[in-house]
Amino acid sequence: MFDRLLSLIGKENFKKITETNILLLGVGGVGGHLAEALVRSGIKKLTIIDKDVVDITNLNRQIIALGSTIGRKKVEVLKERLLDINPKVEVETSDMTLTEDLEELHLDEYNYILDCIDDTKVKVSLAKRCLDENIVLISSTGTAKKMDPSKLYMTTLDKTSYDPLAKKMRMELRGYDTKKLVVLASDEPPLDCESSTLGSTAFVPASAGLLIASYVIRDIIKK
Repeated sequence: MFDRLLSLIGKENFKKITETNILLLGVGGVGGHLAEALVRSGIKKLTIIDKDVVDITNLNRQIIALGSTIGRKKVEVLKERLLDINPKVEVETSDMTLTEDLEELHLDEYNYILDCIDDTKVKVSLAKRCLDENIVLISSTGTAKKMDPSKLYMTTLDKTSYDPLAKKMRMELRGYDTKKLVVLASDEPPLDCESSTLGSTAFVPASAGLLIASYVIRDIIKK
């Protein structure tokens, strides 16, 4: 199944990918597409954590959201999908609720921590711990209220703009070197929503997940 990828990157680089162990937090609009792209790119060791079940409101943007999966745990649905793509992938799942102390997470076991969660307090706590312990973390900032996927880019937290979530993170991370925290961001100003619900599209979160996956795979190959 990986012939076309092997012809592009070679066996040695592909071996690096298959030996990489990744923890993915959040498998919604961004995280679901990210997980699938990683597995289609050769990742074989993946732990996914998400407390939610698939909801009807997820149908407009989440790759795991189908009429047949509504009401099911997101991590279970995604694991089935990933194993259907590559039966040899090792997928560990948890539907735990993440808290700020993060004591239940053994972050040093992984080569990459990928943060696709929405809880700002947990994101900040995770960033502090990873920066303190020199653990590789990549965070997705906000993709809600955005319409243009061409405005997405990989950068560091100190260089983000037009993103309320990234701004909150920067404020909470004062005293930390935010140049060391890689994030997925957008320089599109957030659009107004007609209600308190954060509006989102099918294409911006999906594109964000694919961009993070591309960054991770290219970073593995560079090492």
